[in-house]
Amino acid sequence: MSNWQGYLATLAQTADLLPLLSDSDDPAQVAQAERLFFLTLASGWFTAFADPDRPDFVPAVNTHCNAVGTNPDFIYGTATIDGTGHYLLTGERGDGLFLLMDIAAGGLGVMDTPGPSLGTIDFDRLTLDNGRFALLLSTERPAGWTGDWRQLDPAARTLSLRQASYDWGAEREARIAIERTDVPARAHKPDATEIDLHLAALAGYPKRLAGMALGFVAAQRKKDLWNRFEHDDWAGQGGVTGQHYYQGLFRLEPGMVLLLETELPETVRYWNVQLSDMLWNSIDWVNHQSSLNGGQAGLDADGKFRAVIALDDPGVPNWLDPAGHCEGAIMVRWTEASSGPMPGLRAIPQAELRGHLPADTPVVSPEARRVTLSHRRRGAQLRRRW
Repeated sequence: MSNWQGYLATLAQTADLLPLLSDSDDPAQVAQAERLFFLTLASGWFTAFADPDRPDFVPAVNTHCNAVGTNPDFIYGTATIDGTGHYLLTGERGDGLFLLMDIAAGGLGVMDTPGPSLGTIDFDRLTLDNGRFALLLSTERPAGWTGDWRQLDPAARTLSLRQASYDWGAEREARIAIERTDVPARAHKPDATEIDLHLAALAGYPKRLAGMALGFVAAQRKKDLWNRFEHDDWAGQGGVTGQHYYQGLFRLEPGMVLLLETELPETVRYWNVQLSDMLWNSIDWVNHQSSLNGGQAGLDADGKFRAVIALDDPGVPNWLDPAGHCEGAIMVRWTEASSGPMPGLRAIPQAELRGHLPADTPVVSPEARRVTLSHRRRGAQLRRRW
């Protein structure tokens, strides 16, 4: 018997999240939330039928599935595993900034129960032969295995990859294959009961993932984090170990811009700043300069990073374009940094902006901006996203 109506009824329960909006009576906000519900449903398909016996790294978030603050500089991949199994990872490290893999007791996959991190593997610490690697994960090292090996906690259920790039489209991405080696390959044809189980979970996924996004922004509003930051390490919540996260909300009043200023750590492996909307969808970074990283950003002579959030192009190199959003979320990351400087945000009349910037801040012409955005758009599309 078909359970189609049951799936639809489960999906309909996602509307229970609407009270998390700042104004659930606003048709525009409701429409944006409903768009998010469908976005999270689409992203859930990638993991809905994941099989730990036949693992595969799939892109749960990317340029189109940009929920929960997707980092524009990262290419993500997630695979479902059985912590008691043996898994061989082979491929090429690539030449991006880093390739990290978090082993967790559960992730954001449709069939996952969220669980804590059980360790992170930095691929730069593996034995690389002209950039190629072979890594075995298992509870015990198999007899005769002489290559790279990492112990696998039996509680492990998810492998999450992040590869970072400063120069989009120019740096070669990693190539990774994963296979389970302790059980024979088998044909598997799911029966009606199994399909129903997974589809029912998929139908409930938008409420779970969109609930995480809307709940995050609602908590930020409750803390009154407008135009200021709080620190979070996102430990046990999917964050990168050893990373400082500074997060808050921005609000642009008419005729005003926001000036972001921060010191930089003495040493830092990676850093960025990015804007998201009020549903925690990363703002379209392909067609807008809504994010900047340590390779894209310009630093001032005093060593500080300054950026301007403005609806209209302020003619400065470090413009953060909110793509028409007067309100949204902002996040700054310092990865493997010697310190975690607290950034600041302050509102300035747009007409007085230049008086608050170093005198040697370049003027970016409309034509120069067009060239920068064209380069950005091409680079974003040349990267692997799927």
